[in-house]
Amino acid sequence: MRVGLLANIKPQIKGYRERIVATAPQQGAVLQPSIIEDLYAEWDAPETIDAVRQALQSHPDVEVEVIEAVPDRAIDRLLIKDFDIVFNLAEGFTGAAREAQFPALLEMLGIPYTGSGPLALAIALDKARTKEILSYHGIPVARFITTGRAIGSIRAQLPGSDFPFIVKPISEGSSKGIRNSSFVTSLDAMNHEIERIAGEYRQPALIEEFLPGREFTVAVLGTGQKARVLPIVEINFGELPPEANNIYSYEAKWIYDVAEQPLNIFACPADISVKLKEEIETVVLRTFEVLDCRDWARIDVRLDARGRANIIEVNPLPGILPNPEENSCFPKAARAAGLTYEAMLLSVLKSGCDRYGIPFKFEPKYAK
Repeated sequence: MRVGLLANIKPQIKGYRERIVATAPQQGAVLQPSIIEDLYAEWDAPETIDAVRQALQSHPDVEVEVIEAVPDRAIDRLLIKDFDIVFNLAEGFTGAAREAQFPALLEMLGIPYTGSGPLALAIALDKARTKEILSYHGIPVARFITTGRAIGSIRAQLPGSDFPFIVKPISEGSSKGIRNSSFVTSLDAMNHEIERIAGEYRQPALIEEFLPGREFTVAVLGTGQKARVLPIVEINFGELPPEANNIYSYEAKWIYDVAEQPLNIFACPADISVKLKEEIETVVLRTFEVLDCRDWARIDVRLDARGRANIIEVNPLPGILPNPEENSCFPKAARAAGLTYEAMLLSVLKSGCDRYGIPFKFEPKYAK
């Protein structure tokens, strides 16, 4: 079986980021030097792509070709249409629906691919639309507003609410734009964050009530009735430096917790009651179903003041760093379920093949 591995690869050439920023206005994207640091946070490192390639090729029936998900390279290659299926990791670069661009192209060309469809990917990247849809279906989410300008009173727009709040970009992933300063306890701090997001990311800010309870991230593998929750991961904010707020910020994800000095920030399986485990699994699987996610996703959950599980964000393209020291949560949950890195990725491929009726012999062996 020929598999195309479609992915955005973080550039390694010195000065590449600066050149991208310098030419971005001509490409229709206004970027500021202040966001160079996290410009490619969503993209995968070459080491990750190579690990995924090797994992998929560990199956004797699979042959993999890596396709860099940039238009001038990928489109001509995909037009040949000689892949049985594409393993999609493409994050895109510009636009609020960037994660949906290549899946839409694959559908137009009639090429099977793994993962969620364009609509699910576009919705999940828009945090406000995601919350609106989930709320309509009775799935708990924190109350929120969106704005691109300073506000005079948050309580007037969210009656009964009170500080603290979280302020984040409306359409970013990989903790981009969610800084330690995103946790705000005053109107001045809130408006400063709104201004920062508008200036750096050229998009509105999402302002949501801070949920004071425990936080979890939950990996889902499979599709439809076969979708299953892997062991739940809890985030232990007590392991962060004293100056860090209890949020999984960009600093927490990419600066404080690094492979050279990993923090004991994640517990998997989470030490929770059977009742809470069942509640989290139920709300996560319902979210996966409502948004029409497919094959895999990682869904973030936080408990409110009453201990009720609320959905924070939905990630249909989860991070999959291969090195256990890098604390990547989806592989961590898979390992706790008894799956190797290879079995985890082949399970995603198997789920995609099953949806299209493509014969592929693979059965994951879960821990009992």
